[in-house]
Amino acid sequence: MDIFLVIIGLVLMFVGIIGSFLPILPGPPIGWLGILMLYLTNVIPKDYWLLGTTLAVALVVWALDYIIPAIGTKKFGGTKAGMIGTTIGLIVGLIAPIPGGIIVGPFVGALIGELVNNADQKTALKAAFGSFLGFLTGTFLKFVVSIVFLGLFISKTWEYKNVLFTFIN
Repeated sequence: MDIFLVIIGLVLMFVGIIGSFLPILPGPPIGWLGILMLYLTNVIPKDYWLLGTTLAVALVVWALDYIIPAIGTKKFGGTKAGMIGTTIGLIVGLIAPIPGGIIVGPFVGALIGELVNNADQKTALKAAFGSFLGFLTGTFLKFVVSIVFLGLFISKTWEYKNVLFTFIN
């Protein structure tokens, strides 16, 4: 049963990392579930301080992911249309087989969103940049937290590898 929880935890860790880039998946909270799976094994001693702290970090980063792009868009004069465009652009950028689509998509999406919202070209470009900058900041933050969570997972798994993976000895 322990090995099953470790495998599920590892899968959740990688889904969490992928979720750092996909707006539909809450990356850090999913990664935190991976850490939780590891601590649900009979081998790893419970560390409620670590679980509580990492949960708090995951929830704060998840909330900031919604706030940071809005702040960036607003700071640069954008509207909700720019935010929606950023999200659509991200999805198209992920699906489209173009190099750098994940980077270009949100910017172009925000620009189109602002232009559709009847903003003049200069304002639309400025707002698109703000939305894009906010998106990149949020994505970077989620990615860093997800990688740190993976590091914690690997570190703790390595520490107890002889007990977790008895079939190897």
